[in-house]
Amino acid sequence: MEEKGETDQHYLITIKEMEDKIKETPKLLNHTFGKESCCIFRAPPHLVQINQKAYHPQILSIDPYHHGKPHLNMIEELKWKYLGQLLDRTPPNGLKLDGYLKLVKPMENQIRDCYSEYIPFNGSDLIKMMVLDGLFIIELLYKSMHVACRAQGDPLFNMVWISSLLGTDLLLLENQIPFFVLQTLFENTRVTRRSGGDDQSLAKLILASIKYVVSRPDELLKRIGNVEGKHLLDFFRLSFIPPSPPQDPRNKDVQLIPSVEKLDAAGIKFKATKCDTFLDITFHKGTLEIPHIRITDDTILFFLNAVAFEQCYSSYCSDHMTTYVVFIGCLIKNPSDVGFLCDREVMENFTGTEKEVVQFFDNLGKDVVCDLANNYLSKVAEDVNEYRRSGRHVQWAGFKHTYFNTPWAFISALAALMLLLLTFIQAFFAVYPYAGGKRIG
Repeated sequence: MEEKGETDQHYLITIKEMEDKIKETPKLLNHTFGKESCCIFRAPPHLVQINQKAYHPQILSIDPYHHGKPHLNMIEELKWKYLGQLLDRTPPNGLKLDGYLKLVKPMENQIRDCYSEYIPFNGSDLIKMMVLDGLFIIELLYKSMHVACRAQGDPLFNMVWISSLLGTDLLLLENQIPFFVLQTLFENTRVTRRSGGDDQSLAKLILASIKYVVSRPDELLKRIGNVEGKHLLDFFRLSFIPPSPPQDPRNKDVQLIPSVEKLDAAGIKFKATKCDTFLDITFHKGTLEIPHIRITDDTILFFLNAVAFEQCYSSYCSDHMTTYVVFIGCLIKNPSDVGFLCDREVMENFTGTEKEVVQFFDNLGKDVVCDLANNYLSKVAEDVNEYRRSGRHVQWAGFKHTYFNTPWAFISALAALMLLLLTFIQAFFAVYPYAGGKRIG
């Protein structure tokens, strides 16, 4: 009987534990996960394997995910100095610290809904973090454009390695605050900025301050409208996406394009173009026109994080960055393909060897989901493949590639042609006297 009683007691304890577990708030998955409001994620594990450090901030944390990590404490201390400098510059009719806190407090639930993981901070700590980090970003961007507002000896601008890491840290998927928080704080610092004679929009301030991460024409900054993303990374991503009408869904299979080497052998030419965005790839009359791009460590970090965001938020955003990475990955299968594009000024490689560039695009392209039939480059890929399969020009291209691809091949072909011509002439003069004699006789 005692054994049965002990078994029943254990059974009741197990049920209680299971019921408590059901009521427990998940720590690794927010209740909004999968909804449009949820837009700030941990990087997917399969992408983290490509580059372990690509998604973690090096010196600056501006989100709950990495808040409080010891190696980020230096900038954490400087945030308070920047906040003090912004408040000191605020005129009497501008918001004070309590005003900013009251401004963000009603957004608490909306802020929590943006994160894919449960945020363990209480309301007061979360609001304090959003105000401190948001105003720090605004002050940092403002000082980057206005030298007169920088304190003498400011380490964030006097040490190149710090300013460089700050820009890339601001564009990490796991290191974001909602854009609506940033925009609200920015609008309410307008009086402070006007006192310095500046009324620049947040969009232009961001792009002008961190434009070095991915190079683009300076004139583009004057033409960008009111782009609004979910956060800084999404905003920066959207600033490259050209406005274009949606494509009709393509029912037939679209194949990946071959490598540069194979396309060159098929007679397809490559031309570097200057466009507002590196995404604007076109194909026209046998020429693949690709905007010039500089591949740097910063560019690679941006691609990794932008692609990770598109993979996590695929139901609510376009896949332009993913498509571009897959497309370029198809073109460069060997180091010689990278060299070919560099020779034609389509690409500049500042990140390492040509082999490393190939490995980056190949690894990232293999680990992402991309709809080949319905992306912004589907028509380009289809036209390239159709041109490659078509008749006479491909045969002529193959002939040129075989006999005129190198100076030695050209010399050999020319020598063979001259030998054939001399043989024909010799044969003609050997036969001609007999043929002529017969006609005379």
